[in-house]
Amino acid sequence: MGASDLRNLMKEAQRLQAEVAENQKKLAAAEVEATAGGGVVKAVVTGHGDLLRVEISPEVARPEDVDLLADLIVAAVREAQAKAKELAHQTMAPLARLLPPGFGP
Repeated sequence: MGASDLRNLMKEAQRLQAEVAENQKKLAAAEVEATAGGGVVKAVVTGHGDLLRVEISPEVARPEDVDLLADLIVAAVREAQAKAKELAHQTMAPLARLLPPGFGP
């Protein structure tokens, strides 16, 4: 590999690094939501899967339904996190294809 090839490789690596950083910023700013219980519980996470907020409809916020409510919250959060993981995969996959074998996810 000549010096010119090495320079080109380094430029390409820097370009990829910048694209990865930009996509990471987009994922951090993205909001992904999912619901459970027919929409009575909604969880919102970032594109990285970090929980931002949980919204609960008043009709399920009764003391006698606290166990059901907890289950619905967990279900909504897990669903939102799964969607965020898929969004991250879709966002980063095109860049991973450009990496040499052994360097991708």
